[in-house]
Amino acid sequence: MIRPVVPFVVAALLFGLGVYGVLRRRNAVLVLMAVELMLNAVNIVLVTADTTVRAAVRDAGLTHTGGVFALFVVVIAAAEVGVGLAVILQLYRLRDTVVVDDLDLDAEPEGAR
Repeated sequence: MIRPVVPFVVAALLFGLGVYGVLRRRNAVLVLMAVELMLNAVNIVLVTADTTVRAAVRDAGLTHTGGVFALFVVVIAAAEVGVGLAVILQLYRLRDTVVVDDLDLDAEPEGAR
């Protein structure tokens, strides 16, 4: 049987890797992928916590609450990917770059008026 601490450690490592990716990456698509890593780490924590505390939750009349929350996180992640990629695509069309450090959001793009 797998110890319940192993998935929590894996989730912490995934979340840390996602934070590192958000802070260090310059490409907007890679930043979006790092955010997805963090959301998947949260899913692992929710499902693991649900399985480790299932007996106490079952006595209260609630079952599989971690799985339900994980499903909501998956839906939010899918919406985030759709909107995020649309924003990045429009940003590339206007500025010809997706490198976050090179973007000047205050300047007006060429041919905007």
